[in-house]
Amino acid sequence: MNSTSAEKSGEPVGRRYSLDLITAVFLFVATAAVVVWQNSRLGVLWDLSYVLENAHRISLGDIPYRDFPFPYAPLTFLIQAALMKLTGRVFWHHILYCAAVGGLGTVLTWRILLHLLRDTVASSRLIAFLLSVPLIVLGVYCVFPHPFYDPDCTPAILLSVFLLLRLDEGPSWRAFTAGVMLVIPLFVKQNIGLAFLLSGGAAIVVLTVIEVRQRRPVRRYLFVLLGMVSSLALAVLVIQFTAGLGNYWHWTITFAAERRAPSRGDMLGVYTDRTFVFSTGLFAAGILFSIFARRNRVLVWLSCLLMSAPFAWPAIYLLRESDPSERADRLLALWPLVLVLSLVAGIFNLKTRRKATAVLPFILIATVNGAFMSQQLWGSTYAIWPLFMILLAIAIGALGSFLKESSSAVTIPLVSIIVISLLVSGTFYVWSNERLDYANLSDGELMRSTLPQLKGLSIRGAWIPNFEELVLYSEREIPRDDGLLLLPGEDLFYYTTGRHPRFPALLFDHTTNPYSAEEILKLCRERDIRWVIVKQELQLEDDQVDQEKERISEMLEQDFEQVESLSNYDIYRRSAPDNNDDSEDK
Repeated sequence: MNSTSAEKSGEPVGRRYSLDLITAVFLFVATAAVVVWQNSRLGVLWDLSYVLENAHRISLGDIPYRDFPFPYAPLTFLIQAALMKLTGRVFWHHILYCAAVGGLGTVLTWRILLHLLRDTVASSRLIAFLLSVPLIVLGVYCVFPHPFYDPDCTPAILLSVFLLLRLDEGPSWRAFTAGVMLVIPLFVKQNIGLAFLLSGGAAIVVLTVIEVRQRRPVRRYLFVLLGMVSSLALAVLVIQFTAGLGNYWHWTITFAAERRAPSRGDMLGVYTDRTFVFSTGLFAAGILFSIFARRNRVLVWLSCLLMSAPFAWPAIYLLRESDPSERADRLLALWPLVLVLSLVAGIFNLKTRRKATAVLPFILIATVNGAFMSQQLWGSTYAIWPLFMILLAIAIGALGSFLKESSSAVTIPLVSIIVISLLVSGTFYVWSNERLDYANLSDGELMRSTLPQLKGLSIRGAWIPNFEELVLYSEREIPRDDGLLLLPGEDLFYYTTGRHPRFPALLFDHTTNPYSAEEILKLCRERDIRWVIVKQELQLEDDQVDQEKERISEMLEQDFEQVESLSNYDIYRRSAPDNNDDSEDK
């Protein structure tokens, strides 16, 4: 809030800034602490290895899309590669990065909420703070605490939204920067970023047309569009002269869509669920009661209870159901409700506003549905809870504007119940690791790595000591210049040992591996791969990956024979001469 707003409120500007600073520090530190705590108790090898192993090879000079297949946008990997170049290969550095980004995401969300609510509801600062509190446990890096593209994409979107909401308050360079930031998420996570860019760009064009027709200044919108076009053109040129635009398009759009794109039925299914219909009906009934409530305290509380019931149910459900999956379903079922409520609120706000604030719900609704194109509702929401809170705030703000004089009597109790429920159910969601149930995170004693490169890595079970045994064996028995292939690639092998990968693929699953077993054997021969390391028991609990690993292993047995068996790894060395040259005789 600016000084003028502070003066109008009757509160000294200095005191307001001090409160803001304390609030920002509290939200940042609390969120960062949850991220650090998550890292201290779990490690998800499959996803962690994919990010850091590929970032390591990029830090060594390999160019994604050109030198190796890569179906993801590059910025997360480039950031981690830069971190390795600057501070070395030490895992706890990446923990600090995730903690900082997580805290920043929560603080940015709080500032956005302040802006959205300050003109629509009474006690807007209190409500903005309350709506930010659930992000302490549901922040961008709280559910999955390792470096990843979805949690990186959301803060980029938040920063862009933060700038867009201030188009009317700043100079032209700020509008240009807002346009540049609209493009950045596209190169962090393509499905989320593309939906955000297209919807944001379309919204700016619509606002420009409206302002032109009403003969109002459009300079700020033109600078936004200029920033978009300029940054997109620069990115295209950089890609063309490094990886090649054709390569980039093939891997990030064509290949990624083939492996991940959901059906239309999967996308729309969340809006046909009976829970969604019932929740929407309850909220609508609550709004009707609030209209007639006026100063009747009984009707006011009845309307609050009806509107808050869908949000309170996930917390209440904890008392009657012990299955973490069922509990998580109730929490995630709030997403379709909030999307619809914010859509209605956005339509309501169009009558009174024609600024970036008015089009924001439509931009974010499109962005969230773009995120669902990756792993639908269950898998795609873990890093975008700040967008949930912003959409909820838009709905609360519209409700406050609609109720006018009686708004504070309804909105403050309603928000309080919602926040308590989200804190309780969100904490159980994070603590139970239900979103991470594809990995074995609960068996065995908590182990911490003794290797300096993996300082800070903590995992339950024997995964770490077994891997450290492999590292020691490879340093002793496998020459550093020899080509290696690790199946299925679940570990931080290259990152830990500093070796340069020679095989183009590092992870062998349906999403990232474009090669058949026959093609893998051919590439092993062409690239002089002399060693194959097969991990027997995986932390990842996926039958398809196990089957693919077995199929590839059987194919590679034509050229490789087992020479060692470690605790969880079988070591194979090439036994047959290379079919293409006489490299075995050299």
